[in-house]
Amino acid sequence: MVYTSFIGRSLIEPGDFSLEEMEILFSLAEKIENDENYLRESCRGKLLAALFFEPSTRTRLSFEAAMLRLGGTCLGFAEPGSSSAAKGESLADTIRTAACYADAIVMRNPKEGSALLAKQFSSVPVINAGDGGHHHPTQTLTDLLTIRRLLGKIDTMTIGFCGDLKFGRTVHSLVKALARYANIKMLFISPKELVIPQYIKNNLIKQGIVFEERENLEKSMSEIDVLYMTRVQRERFFNEDDYIRLKDTYVLNSEKMTFAKEKMLVLHPLPRVNEISIEVDNDPRAAYFKQAKYGMYARMALLALILGVSC
Repeated sequence: MVYTSFIGRSLIEPGDFSLEEMEILFSLAEKIENDENYLRESCRGKLLAALFFEPSTRTRLSFEAAMLRLGGTCLGFAEPGSSSAAKGESLADTIRTAACYADAIVMRNPKEGSALLAKQFSSVPVINAGDGGHHHPTQTLTDLLTIRRLLGKIDTMTIGFCGDLKFGRTVHSLVKALARYANIKMLFISPKELVIPQYIKNNLIKQGIVFEERENLEKSMSEIDVLYMTRVQRERFFNEDDYIRLKDTYVLNSEKMTFAKEKMLVLHPLPRVNEISIEVDNDPRAAYFKQAKYGMYARMALLALILGVSC
């Protein structure tokens, strides 16, 4: 079966796919997870241009692994110094050029709105792999798939977001996506300097989503079904002193985990710095490396759908 509604579509922000389309994507990702040969070689002859103007490990490697496992090929660059952007080429011209060679483009760029701009100049689908502090929709697909696979549902739960909620694009995307599900409560745990942006809170209020802002992680642990930890992002700070002062505000360790529910999930988009102690890695509730693998399955499903593969 070919899901024609996906073919040629771009993914710029979490709302670009309906909940029904998300279910199709998640179901396909689960089929791929359960059968490593499912869709193998289905994208042979297809090319993915991976344009990373910012550093990336999991997102770039998982997209490349996804395309290769589907039988396709990747081309592109892993940092802007190796592209003509270093010579002053505009993003529009880079995108126009890449679209001449590839069947789809995945791009990470430090500027908010860059993915939408890329879509306007591209003749092939554009996938946003992070545009500054704005959105990271494929990480959101990863996060939702992880929750669905490990908890069996996405709705009716309390999600705690902890750390850098001001600049965290993974947080912004996931909040927007979760707001579409029923009976979701959100706890925003951060220092005052890194609170969730007001426009996001305004949107939640309009949608009738229950949320609270807090500063204490320990006192919130017993309420949370999914704890989404984030690092304080050094690259988003203009003042080094502010970063140093805030970077270790929250550190999740084994002692704090004693206050958590027996089946709570700990997620993290990674990379981590100090915000999750390595001693937590052996806790069965620590799911962030499983989450990284689910990211490959989610991206395989996404590529297969937008490239029109028979599923």
